[in-house]
Amino acid sequence: MSKLWGGRFTKQTDQLVEEYTASILFDKELAEEDIQGSLAHVTMLGKCGILPAEDVEKIKDGLLKVQGIIRRGEMEFSVSNEDIHMNIEKALLDEIGPVGGKLHTGRSRNDQVATDMHLYLRKRVVEFVGFLQKLQEALLTQAANNLDTIVPGYTHLQRAQPILFAHHLMAYVSMFQRDIERLQDSYKRINVLPLGAGALAGTTFPIDRHFVAEQLGFDRPYENSLDAVSDRDFILEFLSNASMIMMHLSRFCEELVLWSSTEFTFVELDDAFCTGSSIMPQKKNPDVAELVRGKTGRVYGNLMGLLTVLKSLPLAYNKDMQEDKEGMFDTVKTLQGALQLFAPMVATMKVNKERMRQAVNQDFSNATDIADYLVNKGLPFRQAHEVIGKTVLYCIQNGKYLLDLSLEEFRQFSELFGDDIYAVLQPEQVVNARNVYGGTNAGQVQGAIDRAHGELEKTSAWVEEYLQKSK
Repeated sequence: MSKLWGGRFTKQTDQLVEEYTASILFDKELAEEDIQGSLAHVTMLGKCGILPAEDVEKIKDGLLKVQGIIRRGEMEFSVSNEDIHMNIEKALLDEIGPVGGKLHTGRSRNDQVATDMHLYLRKRVVEFVGFLQKLQEALLTQAANNLDTIVPGYTHLQRAQPILFAHHLMAYVSMFQRDIERLQDSYKRINVLPLGAGALAGTTFPIDRHFVAEQLGFDRPYENSLDAVSDRDFILEFLSNASMIMMHLSRFCEELVLWSSTEFTFVELDDAFCTGSSIMPQKKNPDVAELVRGKTGRVYGNLMGLLTVLKSLPLAYNKDMQEDKEGMFDTVKTLQGALQLFAPMVATMKVNKERMRQAVNQDFSNATDIADYLVNKGLPFRQAHEVIGKTVLYCIQNGKYLLDLSLEEFRQFSELFGDDIYAVLQPEQVVNARNVYGGTNAGQVQGAIDRAHGELEKTSAWVEEYLQKSK
């Protein structure tokens, strides 16, 4: 079959070349966006008098028929037609005849595919902001239910200081808020229109790029035609943002795996998000958390892959840039799956408050508060630090914890100790003593929860606004 671009060629494309260079097996994902862009483009061609009104209407009608065929799953995509653009154009020609060939007036596949990807990622960014919002809501609900739950806080995976479990969860709310803000900020760089840049230099036809931008809900067209067709920064930025989201999810996954182990028993994940063993009937494996943790690597790989593809490409379009799509699609699918599962997994997680409290009572994470106690009695902090270090060593050697010591034992290390030391060492006192903005004091954590709900309202408004814009 003759290619739509085959006029200059005297030989058929080698079949292996066709298979190797074709992108239809993956870029058919852009079918909706390709038709959306084509409808706006042909409308502009009519408005500018480049095509007669009857041709415009015939092409629009044909595009909508092709869209219906694709949506019903009746489209037969062909490798011989190379990509989504040529497959749709061929289907359009089959529907309405030669007039369908006028659709490509004033554009190239270079600016066409770039436009498709901008439209595609624009939808995904809004979608992911919504997913992250649902995850934050699940975390906030768990935090509100655990304002009285005390858990060991860790550094170096060693027990450090007791904190509220709600405070720990709110750290992830903050991480995901930064992810939301990065996605929102990236939207303005995604929402720029390449169409009308042609292959690289613009077009001789008197097109109206600003009209097309308005039709498609873009903020503006690209300033430079070379940049318009060669820019993939917006994809790299998405892949980078997705990598950070996956990194945050992976950190949380690691903690969920640890917390749900017999050694911790801090939480129990719902059966719906775990699997069993084919040989050991007692097992309940946190497979979702483990797989999200594992899939982080493939998202990182997609980022590094595209960075490598682009690192030495001259302007403007090069066939290498066909490699921009599979990693993008894979990252979208991977992130969609992770975020859709994570919110309900967190929402249904059971918290073992008693086990957490037991862990706090069986460590030395309140040691810093004794040092602060001695400082308030007038002892310099470095001396207080040494006193408490010796006190902890004494406890370890004698199989005791700090609250097990008698007042006489405390006074072996400093005469400044009084009966009030036992109140200072209580986990609730240790937690609530940190009454500073961002601290683990219950009032401060409640304030953080309240502020996060305010941010959620702003996020909801943003999602709604941009859903309307992209329709």
